Amino acid sequence: MARTELTNIRSPRVKAARRLAKRAFRERDLAFLAEGPQAVREALRLPGVVAELYVTAGAEARHADIVSAAAGAGVPVHLASGEVMAELAQTVTPQGLLAVCKLVHVPLAQAVTPGASLVAVLAHVRDPGNAGTVLRTADAAGADAVVFTDASVDPYNGKCVRASAGSLFHLPVATGAPVAEAVGRLKECGMRVLAADGAGERTLDDVDLSGPTAWIFGNEAWGLPDEVLRLADEVVRVPIYGQAESLNLATAAAVCLYASARTQREK
Repeated sequence: MARTELTNIRSPRVKAARRLAKRAFRERDLAFLAEGPQAVREALRLPGVVAELYVTAGAEARHADIVSAAAGAGVPVHLASGEVMAELAQTVTPQGLLAVCKLVHVPLAQAVTPGASLVAVLAHVRDPGNAGTVLRTADAAGADAVVFTDASVDPYNGKCVRASAGSLFHLPVATGAPVAEAVGRLKECGMRVLAADGAGERTLDDVDLSGPTAWIFGNEAWGLPDEVLRLADEVVRVPIYGQAESLNLATAAAVCLYASARTQREK
């Protein structure tokens, strides 16, 4: 049966989806937007997460498998004009596929459990692109969970979702816990908590990473505050062998997480 194309950017349906670009509405509606074929495809792998799918005619032709999977899962599929998609999308060049998804975060105690071997904690991280990249890296390194503390960016921010490249739907993500509460839970579960910071007296080369480890990563500009550094079992810096002043957050996180993952797999 042919679908009627949505062309009115002021329709209640479009306005309801568009407002999810704002955090206050995401928290109120318990929903967010996932844009692009990779994010939508991964979201559809979790039953019941995708509430609605918007697709342009061109994108439907290019990604018929995704649209078919959505329809097969009982997800309402709305054909959208280019103007409507531009209104909904948060990118300069929309890819023509956008899903309204239910929030997928889990409570801290459910995300971090005894037996976990690798966890990433984002404390005071404000840049959504960096945060999403760290989430993607944690997923690739085989982390058991990612924790966004209460002072960090919303993982359902559109840029963060895109930067995660679907990893948001792959592993448990806890949000909103104070850093001290997150660290307490990690230690309860037998994890050694390491803070990645340029102020560390020991470097990554000097630290034993063979046991269950949680890494805390801080703000892009000023790192981790002293009160957070004091919570960690140890403060560790990534060695700089060349003349660069430092590494950016996402790169430093990749180095640390992969160092732990490699060491744990060599045991």
